[in-house]
Amino acid sequence: MNFVSEINRLRAEKNAIILGHYYQRPEIQDISDFIGDSLALAKMAIDTKADIIVFCGVHFMAETAKILNPQKTVLLPDLEAFCSLADSCKYDDLKAFKEKHPNAMVVSYINCSAAVKTISDLICTSGNALELVKKIPEEQEIIFAPDKNLGGYINRMLGRNMILWDGSCHVHNQLKAEKILLLKQKHPKAKLLAHPECTEPVLLLADFVGSTSAMLNFVKTDQHSSYIIATETGITHQMRKISPQSEFFVVSNDIECSCNDCEYMKLNTLEKLYLCLRDETPKIELSDEIIEKARKPLLAMM
Repeated sequence: MNFVSEINRLRAEKNAIILGHYYQRPEIQDISDFIGDSLALAKMAIDTKADIIVFCGVHFMAETAKILNPQKTVLLPDLEAFCSLADSCKYDDLKAFKEKHPNAMVVSYINCSAAVKTISDLICTSGNALELVKKIPEEQEIIFAPDKNLGGYINRMLGRNMILWDGSCHVHNQLKAEKILLLKQKHPKAKLLAHPECTEPVLLLADFVGSTSAMLNFVKTDQHSSYIIATETGITHQMRKISPQSEFFVVSNDIECSCNDCEYMKLNTLEKLYLCLRDETPKIELSDEIIEKARKPLLAMM
């Protein structure tokens, strides 16, 4: 079976849109109607006129699309596509933590569950976190969840003292400065681009720190000969399209490859995407109460 042609036929018949994250497999990125990071995909989920949204990403992303489009059918090709960062912050745990800081405003990174969003005052992404936190009065106490690395980066950049939830993304947290220094020795002219979910030692070595979209924009305008990439491998598919003459080296703890894959992001395949569209399942189901409460901090971000 030609999955590509069948996917194209089904999405036309069913008025469906396929949204793909930059960390997806190359073939998923290539067949997506729209590719982006969390912020861009959230905005596209609001703007789409499609009846069905197929989200090729991880669970919290599909939940976000459902929260913003409660009347639409939202599908996720593989329901096991979770997120280690979102899973590091459970609703009951954050609620108890929040009760210890009754005067604190909760700013949650979009990489969290729908339930966690319901007890958040504001949602942010890696692309707009600095801008949004900067607008909050300095005297306002803030709990930042769930990513301690992104929260620490914001604290350092803005001179804030946010209370940080102890969570992290396993894909970014495993990247070590020692590995980067070895890559720099091999490729001394390469610029290091790092996602703010990385640890502080990695970020201190970076020539540029930014979201996936910001990294792509940097490569597009910079057009340097080589780059060391400190984020998930999938982003290099678009980077090579933007700057085909450049070399890209992904920071990895695996001595056998220049890769740093998120196993959850890579669960989505063309076959699963085809079956998802054909059967209109698995569906993202959320209660009206969760949608109503989680929508407020998302719209506050928008």
